Amino acid sequence: MAQAQSFIRHDVMPRVTEEGDSNGMGFVIVHAGTVGISISAHWWIQGSVLCQHVYRKLYSAIEPMDTVRRPVVACVWELALINAEQEAWRKTMMKSKPSPSAYMADRAEVETA
Repeated sequence: MAQAQSFIRHDVMPRVTEEGDSNGMGFVIVHAGTVGISISAHWWIQGSVLCQHVYRKLYSAIEPMDTVRRPVVACVWELALINAEQEAWRKTMMKSKPSPSAYMADRAEVETA
């Protein structure tokens, strides 16, 4: 999706560079909901810290929501994916011999309602 690619390229990557200490890996969740779209980008720094930057826009709105004044983390379905990612990170990267390829190959198994 072009909107997600633009958000990552123009908003997220400069933040990743500015923050520093990046592990060079992360994940993006694109959630086209019933009233709007959420794009949440996550990246790992300092070996075990997860950073996040979120874009939210109602379909009926001209401008995206102010995620500073309305600090939404994620919906319940997105939280399940974030949890699966942190479990994969702990399992594959938080050990004496981290395995980036194992982290990238891990797939979430999330139940839906």
